[in-house]
Amino acid sequence: QVTPGIPRRSRRRKSVSIAYDPGQGDGAEPRRARWEPRDWREQLERIREMRRSRDAPVDEMGVQKCYDSSAPPQVMRYQVLLALMLSSQTKDQVTSAAMLRLRRRGLTVDTVLQMDDETLGQIIYPVGFWRNKVKYIKQTTAILKQKYGGDIPSTVEELVQLPGVGPKMAHLAMHIAWDSVAGIAVDTHVHRISNRLKWVKKETKHPEETRVALEDWLPRDLWKEINWLLVGFGQQTCLPVNPRCSQCLNQDICPAAKRL
Repeated sequence: QVTPGIPRRSRRRKSVSIAYDPGQGDGAEPRRARWEPRDWREQLERIREMRRSRDAPVDEMGVQKCYDSSAPPQVMRYQVLLALMLSSQTKDQVTSAAMLRLRRRGLTVDTVLQMDDETLGQIIYPVGFWRNKVKYIKQTTAILKQKYGGDIPSTVEELVQLPGVGPKMAHLAMHIAWDSVAGIAVDTHVHRISNRLKWVKKETKHPEETRVALEDWLPRDLWKEINWLLVGFGQQTCLPVNPRCSQCLNQDICPAAKRL
């Protein structure tokens, strides 16, 4: 009775082996080779070269420069989140100035909760959509006080539940505030440049689509670096309108380059 069962189990093992062993490599990888863009490593290295001087607005006034690094960790994390909320649809210079004004008032969960809406609006003006941001900041700060003891959540899933916090902000908050890489932070610069370089298998319409597409092939150890690299590159060279292709080291290997 035992003997007839042996060949059946053996056949099942063979079928599994055939299904999962491509005949090459160690058998641990999927059958199909992972898609990756043409020339991407060389393009990335050239972008690193162009960003070597670290003199773009994001380097000097980006969110990572907006918080008080001498503050207690919980306060620092709150300031990072607020800077990210202010930065949406706003130039780094404007966000940085608004954060300086807030910090002069003592920027903590409690000071913001004690501040009336009119005062908060006057301080953060002229950031983009400042009236909406006043509302979101007060709502989010109240939630942080009630639910998180004044700290910010430590997962992307919880961060995006906060009023006024989107996926890009959540991933950057994880990077900067928690020193944790949960995904790629994709803003308009990263979205635009990824499509121009064809770092997405097919054109994407929204930053979240781009994030998913990039995370599918880009090695995880590059996820944190890619936002900083591409944002500064987009601010200085690969501009939204009239990109400076003649100054770009990738001109000869960029699918979107305007070649003279």
